[in-house]
Amino acid sequence: MRQRQEPRNLSWGVNNMAQFQNQATLSYKGGSASSNIVTGELLEVLSMTKTAISTGYSRGSSITYVLSLLNSGTADISGLTVTDDLGEYDVGGATLRPLHYTEDSVRYYINGELQPAPTAEEAPEGTEPALSFGEISVPAGGNAMLIYETTANAFAPLTCGSCITNTATASSAALEATASATVPVAEEPELSISKSLSPQVLSENEELTYTFIIQNCGNAEADASAEIVVTDDFSPILSDISVSYNGAPLAEGTDYTYDAVNGAFATVSGVLTVPAASYARSTGGWQAVPGTGTLTVTGTI
Repeated sequence: MRQRQEPRNLSWGVNNMAQFQNQATLSYKGGSASSNIVTGELLEVLSMTKTAISTGYSRGSSITYVLSLLNSGTADISGLTVTDDLGEYDVGGATLRPLHYTEDSVRYYINGELQPAPTAEEAPEGTEPALSFGEISVPAGGNAMLIYETTANAFAPLTCGSCITNTATASSAALEATASATVPVAEEPELSISKSLSPQVLSENEELTYTFIIQNCGNAEADASAEIVVTDDFSPILSDISVSYNGAPLAEGTDYTYDAVNGAFATVSGVLTVPAASYARSTGGWQAVPGTGTLTVTGTI
C-alpha cells in the first residue's frame, strides 16, 4: 500500500490568512480510495500597507509614500529587503519609470522610534529592482515604517485621467508581502505670461502695441472659473486704446477697465480663457504643447 499527499492550494482571504486543502489517496492491489478533503488556515505573519501622501501629481512635484509593515508572529523578522518599482510601465517594449527617489529622504521607524536610515539604492533605467532598501527588521508583534519621497519626472503621464501606480515588496528567504498605491494626475491649468511691444523705438504721438502671450501648460482649460486677470500700469500712459483677445475686440467696462489718467489697465475676471495643453510622448518623456491666448493693447503715446 502507498499513501501520497496532493500539493496544497493556498488562497489568501481576509484577516491575513490563507486557506489550504489537501487529500490523501490509498492505493492497493485491485483498487484505490481517496480520503476526505481537509481544510486548514495559514496565518500570514508579515503584512504591509502603502499610502501616498498626495492627492495628485504634476511634473516635478513630490509624492511621499508611507510603508507600514506589521509582524503578527511571535518571532522577530530581520534581513528584509524592501523594493519599490517606482511606478514602472511598459510602452512599445520599453520600461519607463515615472518617479525618481529623492536622495536621503527615507526615514525608518520601529514601533514608532526613529532608527538609522537604511541604505537606499535606485537602479539605472532598465535594471531591477528600481529602488531598494536593505536590512529592514520588524519585531515580533510589532511594526516598522518606511517614509520616503519621490519626484514625478518626464515619464509621468500628464493627460487627464492618468495616474501613477507603484508597488512595493518586502521579502526575505521565507516571507513576502506586497502593497500598492495609486496617485492621479492633478487636473489643473498651469499658466505663464510674456509681454512684448511694437515698435520698440517710436516718437511721441505715435501708436504703440503691447502683446501679451498667455500659455497654459496644464492639462485642464483655464476657463472662467480660473478667474484670469491681466493688469498693467502703462508708462508712458497710452491714450485712445483698443484691446483684443485672440483677434476679437474687447469692450471697455465689460471686458476690461482703463484709467487714462494714471495708465492702470486690467481685464475683467473670467473674460480671458486659455485652452489646455496637448501632450505627446517622445523618447525623452512627455512633451507639452501649451494652449495659448493672445491679448493685445494698442494706444497712442
